[in-house]
Amino acid sequence: MTALVRVPNTPEAAGEVGAIIATSFHDQDVSAWLIPPDDDRRRVMPHFFSMITEHALAHGEVHATADMSAVAVWFHHDTGAPPDVPGYDERLETFAGPHTERYRLMDEEMRKHHPEEAHHYLAFLAVLPGRQGRGAGSLLLEERHRELDAKGTAAYLEASGVDSRRLYLRHGYRDLGDPLVLPGGPSMFPMWRPPSP
Repeated sequence: MTALVRVPNTPEAAGEVGAIIATSFHDQDVSAWLIPPDDDRRRVMPHFFSMITEHALAHGEVHATADMSAVAVWFHHDTGAPPDVPGYDERLETFAGPHTERYRLMDEEMRKHHPEEAHHYLAFLAVLPGRQGRGAGSLLLEERHRELDAKGTAAYLEASGVDSRRLYLRHGYRDLGDPLVLPGGPSMFPMWRPPSP
């Protein structure tokens, strides 16, 4: 069985996790909508995911397989949303440049759909190419869900496509309202998992 670890709150760890997510998400439709040029995507996405992971390490938790082939980035929304990423707009514009506006459009759509009820928010579940389909993502979900169920805490996420939506349906998530449609782009699927008794 694959061992799981909790990622420490260090800048180096945030950078490593951000790179894993960027590699895993590179070919997704949402990523291609955000940053159409392939070279720009390779340059920008690690910075973005590292920034969000850094914030999750301070306001949530990040779990990974021991070999760092799969990661899960969670935020705690137990008593409302965590604070905004310090300097988010300026940092985003620094590394995203001409792609900044699409990030802002996605952020706006995600905010519209985010529930107010107490929950933990799965921002990213990523498995490196070549390691996908072997159960690492499910293992990370199952371990975290056991902890959330023991506390009576719900979970929320936005599935980035129909394949990931099917995975989450198998793990007890259900659609929460209408899909989130990026302007002129793909759909994402807000999903909610109530705690199991």
